[in-house]
Amino acid sequence: MNFGKSLILGLTCVSFAAFVLGCGDDPASISIENSQIDTHFSSSSRHSGGLSSLDGDDPESSSSGIPLSSADDSEYSSSSWSAAIGSSSSNDVEPVESSSSKTLRSSSSHHSGSNPKLSSSSVILSSAEGSSSSIVSESSSSRDPSSSSAQPLKIDFFNGADISEVQEYERNNIKFYDVDGKESDIFTILKNHGFNSIRLRTFVSPKAKYGYAASGCGHDAEAYGDKDHVVAYAKKVKAAGMGLLVDIHYSDVWADPGKQIIPERWRGVNSADAMADSVYAYTKDLMNALKAAGATPDMVQIGNETTPGILIHKPNNNTDCWGNGVDKAATSVNGDMGTAAGKANAAKYFKAGIKAVKEVSPSTKTVLHIERIRKAETVNWWMGVIFDDYKIPADVMGFSAYTAYGDGTPDNWKNLFNSVTSKYSKLEFIVAEYNGGDSDNHYNFDGSRKKTREMVKGMNRWIGAFFWEPTIGGAWGPSLFDKKGNGIYANAKAFEEFY
Repeated sequence: MNFGKSLILGLTCVSFAAFVLGCGDDPASISIENSQIDTHFSSSSRHSGGLSSLDGDDPESSSSGIPLSSADDSEYSSSSWSAAIGSSSSNDVEPVESSSSKTLRSSSSHHSGSNPKLSSSSVILSSAEGSSSSIVSESSSSRDPSSSSAQPLKIDFFNGADISEVQEYERNNIKFYDVDGKESDIFTILKNHGFNSIRLRTFVSPKAKYGYAASGCGHDAEAYGDKDHVVAYAKKVKAAGMGLLVDIHYSDVWADPGKQIIPERWRGVNSADAMADSVYAYTKDLMNALKAAGATPDMVQIGNETTPGILIHKPNNNTDCWGNGVDKAATSVNGDMGTAAGKANAAKYFKAGIKAVKEVSPSTKTVLHIERIRKAETVNWWMGVIFDDYKIPADVMGFSAYTAYGDGTPDNWKNLFNSVTSKYSKLEFIVAEYNGGDSDNHYNFDGSRKKTREMVKGMNRWIGAFFWEPTIGGAWGPSLFDKKGNGIYANAKAFEEFY
């Protein structure tokens, strides 16, 4: 009897150990997420964590390894995807942006360093205030949608909004009010004005050192943006009967043209194949968790504003809360598309993420996303490398479009959008981020928000437009809501351009 009990106990322990090991999402690296941060940063910017992306500086005076035009990459114009992905050439391509200017984004861009989005915001609240209860179990009006539908939706046009930061308001029991002054939840308010979809961002280990929720960076009350938070909020989106776009940053902090920082737990990886395995395993684990929760995404972004590439950088002692001030990772792993080796690496990473999404949910659309639409030659170069040279099988191409960052107006974008639509006949397209603001926290109320949405809606195979963070105002433009006391009120004039 004792032997039998011992045998059963032993088998149980072995099974449990196997289960724990099998639940990890990163076979290429076994590093433990560090939530005990001993480095303190100043929080002087927009997200106090920050979205960074669209720089207002002249891209030709800076360098993120983005070639001026597709002509710079003519050596790859006839290469097949299968041949090109194995390329190990390290010849550098003439850059548009210099690495020394990455921090310039912090003063002029929405995802970047000094985080102008948050610092200019009249709505954002400190996540350290108020209740410390978990987002998963806490109940508030902004988390209680009025309808219920966990199944994937048939949506002809995704009229969406990225409301990732709203999760952080809920710790403080913030209330939301519609234009009529009546309290409601954020989902119902947006639906009342024609929105039918939500975009949520994800970080790999936001509590890690240099992560979005690292100690002292303004978002450290919880691991906002990690798998658990995204799954919990995705369930709310689906319960509201809305479409879902998940924006995977493949970083612990903001990923954008100024920085694409390799997550802490993948920094020990020393080959592109192993890094691709990590991308694949992480993406598949996230997708499986969303599917199990009844919140399978309609679309998934494989990277955020990956104009310079993906998984390029590593932090150093000077790296700030928003990921500014970084070093380039080893050539063997970085996905810097300013070099031939980096292009091949980036292609592997994009392909790995897409493969993972499709294995879990073949009907989920995969999205690639860049900015710099003011530079048509950069857009054409990037899409030429990704779709012509490397044959990356994404379903959707997404763009950031911000007038306040020098991208122009919807009239300026139309020619470029028509051009890429004609050239890439098998792709669908979205505006992944827009606001309409013409300068720092200012909007002319000239109808450009409506025009952005209506213009792309009327174009062939353009399937959506996502307003970036409607509850936050900053350098990219003002929010759609006003902060009054412990409440956030829909601005009637702002919502006139919706429905």
